[in-house]
Amino acid sequence: MSQEFNITVLPGDGIGPEVIREAVKILRIVEAKKNLKLHLTEAPAGGAAYDATGHPLPEATLNTAKEADAVLLGAVGGPKWETLDFALRPERALLGLRSNLGLFANLRPAKIFAPLVEASTLKPDVVEGLDIMVVRELTGGIYFGEPRGVETLADGSRRGINTLVYTDSEIERIAKVAFDVARKRGKNVCSVDKANVLECTGLWREVVTETHEDYQDITLSHMYVDNCAMQLVRNPKQFDVIVTTNMFGDILSDQASMLTGSIGMLPSASLGGKNAMYEPIHGSAPDIAGKDIANPLAAILSVGMMFKYSLNLEDINVVLEKVVDEVLKQGYRTGDILSKGMKEVGCIAMGDRVAEELEKRLS
Repeated sequence: MSQEFNITVLPGDGIGPEVIREAVKILRIVEAKKNLKLHLTEAPAGGAAYDATGHPLPEATLNTAKEADAVLLGAVGGPKWETLDFALRPERALLGLRSNLGLFANLRPAKIFAPLVEASTLKPDVVEGLDIMVVRELTGGIYFGEPRGVETLADGSRRGINTLVYTDSEIERIAKVAFDVARKRGKNVCSVDKANVLECTGLWREVVTETHEDYQDITLSHMYVDNCAMQLVRNPKQFDVIVTTNMFGDILSDQASMLTGSIGMLPSASLGGKNAMYEPIHGSAPDIAGKDIANPLAAILSVGMMFKYSLNLEDINVVLEKVVDEVLKQGYRTGDILSKGMKEVGCIAMGDRVAEELEKRLS
């Protein structure tokens, strides 16, 4: 009897639909080869949803996401919608999905594939063998804190307000995720904060330290965020698992992505509720949308994470990583990871190469 799964697919904006198309190819191959039944429901989100319905996260889209075993998202946003009120901008769809689905833990691996060592802007000996997991708190902190907004003062000047706030329970649960992840990796967690100047992250450090008492097999260290940013460039292989706040995690994980050669290579998983959401960490890149030059590998690797964390088929994730590595070894590159002597291909062609190699591996 075949296993059945419901997957909500949100292509989004910009290059989102292009990279998701290639990711769906991979889903369909695994479905056929592993005798699965994958019920894919496509729905609008972000700017595309605003254009169609007047809201970036329509109720119908949210409902189908809530009912799914997993959600696959492309990317949202673009200059076209930047003049909208904040409540209607495409990015509110992303924040709305995270909060409504209870997705408080974002796993962002920064792992370099051996064929791409030369694509990194850092020296090969600095990044070779790099394998970092950034665990980012996703539903709290300054992105969600109240009060927020822009107010006009009595003298006519304006003041912008955003609030950094965390409860001890929010910190404890993300710390537990980081320690559990570390148990399956190198058993080292570095908690990143700014406890010397921000009281909120002083609490963060205290609670992470208290939570660590139940994880004595894990080595815990603490680091200020500015030092962490420097160390990621200076000596990134010192890190195993980094756990940090919403905003710090957003910034540091993008920085870590460039160690691997391109932000177009990195997938992510957002966990916490009864289901989970998977997405490449890159943006919608509207400047290259429709040109068939986007890198689909992050979206494809996000599918691998979906099989690992939501569909309980970790072997598929392992195979997919090997397939991507093999395609890169064969010299195929999209423009963002292109180097001398390599074969430049577009988004569709790269997806086809991965699909062909996966067919062989699963035969």
